[in-house]
Amino acid sequence: MKKLLTFAVLLLTIVWAKAQEDMTTVWETKLGHQILRAGTSLEGEHSYAASDKEMSLFDNNSGKVLWEKSFSEMAPKLRKIDELIPFWASSTIFLFDRKLGKDQIACINLETGASLWTTDKYQDVDESSITYISEEDCFAITLKKELVYIRAQTGEELWSTEKFKGVVGQYYFNKTDHTLTMVNFKPTALEALFVGFKNQIARINLKNGEILWENTYIGLAEKKIISREPIYDLSVSDNKVFLRLNGMQVYDYKTGAKIWAAAYDFTPERVVGKPIGVKAFGVYGAVADPVIDGEDIYVLDMQSRSKQYVKKYDLNTGKLLWTSPEIKDAKAIPGMKVVDGKVLIQIGGVVEKQYTKTVRTADQVYTISAIEFDNVKPCGIQAFNTNNGALAWESERFRKGITNMISFNGNTIVCSGKELYSIDIQTGKEKYEVPVSKGGVGLATQIQPFKDNVIVVVGEKGISTFNASSGELLNSGKYRTSSLEDRVGNILVMKTDKADIGTFDLNTCKYKDFKARTGAITTLSNEGDFVYVYEKKVITKLSTL
Repeated sequence: MKKLLTFAVLLLTIVWAKAQEDMTTVWETKLGHQILRAGTSLEGEHSYAASDKEMSLFDNNSGKVLWEKSFSEMAPKLRKIDELIPFWASSTIFLFDRKLGKDQIACINLETGASLWTTDKYQDVDESSITYISEEDCFAITLKKELVYIRAQTGEELWSTEKFKGVVGQYYFNKTDHTLTMVNFKPTALEALFVGFKNQIARINLKNGEILWENTYIGLAEKKIISREPIYDLSVSDNKVFLRLNGMQVYDYKTGAKIWAAAYDFTPERVVGKPIGVKAFGVYGAVADPVIDGEDIYVLDMQSRSKQYVKKYDLNTGKLLWTSPEIKDAKAIPGMKVVDGKVLIQIGGVVEKQYTKTVRTADQVYTISAIEFDNVKPCGIQAFNTNNGALAWESERFRKGITNMISFNGNTIVCSGKELYSIDIQTGKEKYEVPVSKGGVGLATQIQPFKDNVIVVVGEKGISTFNASSGELLNSGKYRTSSLEDRVGNILVMKTDKADIGTFDLNTCKYKDFKARTGAITTLSNEGDFVYVYEKKVITKLSTL
């Protein structure tokens, strides 16, 4: 009996050790300076790491340091470096020496570390003020009074205009006539200085800066604080400009005339509270994007807490086809789907927040860049008929809580945090109910689809997977208390408060572990096969496979 018990303990130890497998180190490089800033070029061959005085460029494949230089060597005119901003597509990096009214900017070639040009002409410029126009290898830089257009490699100013206020946001480039159709937004550094700013959508001639046409738009066009993804979408099709931002706005591409609009003002920052001591903060996904279904478009109208509706429009003409009954007291509506003749909306649940804040310890000062998820109440699920907008059904099941809702391959799954529910779209009744606890990873913080028929449960302590058709538990991987950091394909990364990371293979839920120092910077590669970790003076490339 004692031998059997010993064998069982040994077997459990082996299984636990296997589950706790560490990530394989591809290479490890120690630099000659501290790492306070780092940037990983996920689509290129090189990345950088920098202290307050020095900077290094290294090869992503081998970890070999290609060059290591002091900032004084790279940019002799700059006394100190307050900020650096890489532009990977142009293989350049901006260095800033900030002093009120006397800012110095140096543009450096990333490949060699050589200075390309230096100027003190442009003041109060930060990352949000600069847009790289890759099609012409030029920068559009927003200043207090004007927009300037310069060559990336030489700094030569080609033109400037005072008729376009704000930063060049997402744009459409026409290679035939070298025009740019774009929306503007306020740059962070100059926000308080702008006078007469207005929301502006315009088409501009890049040869001379002439504004061919301009109009206004409703809402706030901006990029996410950390990931820098635009929270709107601009596209051109059939001589129409489509701007998806708090609804939909459509313009004539040739003249700029507004054809139709179904848009509203909405302030997502009020949905969740700001963490203490944040430097920059944004809330995203509090209102679901419009859904295009054939020639129809469904838009959430979030005018105010007392006036909220689903509206159906003709996509081509903007004609309002119907308005749903009022959706009462919804603080957020992060999900909307059109499935089998029903418009399904998720009231409350998971929304995304991004922020940066400075952390001070006894031996270091570092900046945390965080992407987190909060749960907003009240919660619920409602379904409206696509033919007339009438309320088809409303589920009382989710009044106490919901994380999110997903629909794929004929299945609509809603998670309450404690349970998974498969919903019959026509009636709102549950096909099955499965406790999340079966996966053994704590309460669910959100669910995601995987492949054709797999539900991924992101838990408080790891992940588990379930069959979407039957609710059967497939696999589970228990980890430490952590939150979702990133996902690429079948690789999902969980990260603890101490910066430890676990990379899970969604096919098996097995994970590989890496115990990082508190404050370490981690970046997942575009393919999900590698993680780059920056700690003090050391860069480590790890394999997730």
